[in-house]
Amino acid sequence: MSDRRGQVNAHTHLYSGLVPLGMPPPDPAPSTFVEILESVWWRMDRALDEKSLRAAARFYLSDALRLGTTALVDHHESPNFIEGSLDVLADACQELGMRALLCYGATERNGKLDEGRAGLAECRRFLKENDRPLVRGCVGLHASFTVSDELLLEAGQLCREFSTVLHVHLAEGSEDVEDAQHRGWPGPLARLLHFRCLPEGSILAHGVHLSREQVLRCEELGLWLVQNPRSNAANGVGYPKALANSTRVALGTDGFPSDMAAEEQALLKEAARAGETGERIAARLANGHLLFAERFGADSSASDTATSGPAHIDAAEIRAEAQEEARRLWERMSTL
Repeated sequence: MSDRRGQVNAHTHLYSGLVPLGMPPPDPAPSTFVEILESVWWRMDRALDEKSLRAAARFYLSDALRLGTTALVDHHESPNFIEGSLDVLADACQELGMRALLCYGATERNGKLDEGRAGLAECRRFLKENDRPLVRGCVGLHASFTVSDELLLEAGQLCREFSTVLHVHLAEGSEDVEDAQHRGWPGPLARLLHFRCLPEGSILAHGVHLSREQVLRCEELGLWLVQNPRSNAANGVGYPKALANSTRVALGTDGFPSDMAAEEQALLKEAARAGETGERIAARLANGHLLFAERFGADSSASDTATSGPAHIDAAEIRAEAQEEARRLWERMSTL
């Protein structure tokens, strides 16, 4: 296969890398988006430890490189393994040759404010200590509906301290909007802006339930929105039609395998179903390079090429490790 320009995955979760290796379906089956989070993803991230996270990251990355992704923006959570978790991801990226922007998605959904502060502390530690040439850090929050006003203030302060951006899930499900409205805000975007935690260039994943006016506000402020068509369809959260009002929309997989060609095809299919076409839709995959260049420089991901995978990757060894750790992970999940 001849070399070609590598693709950028603008929002994913390396911790989901073991999912294709036999993750048992939840019983009973969830019927709402929040039930999916609670019965699947939030159980899995609590079960992660250092070894399973390393295996998940290496397996996801080796597959991503094989599929032509050479740069990605990751949003990480492992509530029972916070300190040092970003080093595990960063080491895997550096080892396998993947450019990456990493953060820990601070949340209070398990351990209240102490848990949230531990997540921000991991972002701070990584921003201060990381010197890997292929990897950079930013600040992360899980989503507005799982954090307090106090944590929002502290996240904004951390962004300013390190002159970096925030990566957060925004209006993925209607629950995020309803929570913000219950707190007295028009929606989660207004809440995050009030607490000054969205510097220019911040990355807002999903935006399914944003209005036209809110998307225009994001454009005005220089914020990135990242659409994740396969995930949105699988979770039944809807199609983000209002994103057509911004030129700053990139494409991510939200933990699905980093097959950006498949993600683009899903985008075109879902867009057509929603009655949406045009140049802005077609530009979303390429926009990942622009997003990445803001954090790494203009000649970063654009100069990367992808083949069938770097020659130094031992795919058999990585898969064997992943299969063993997947078995252990599913066992731990069954006890949670």
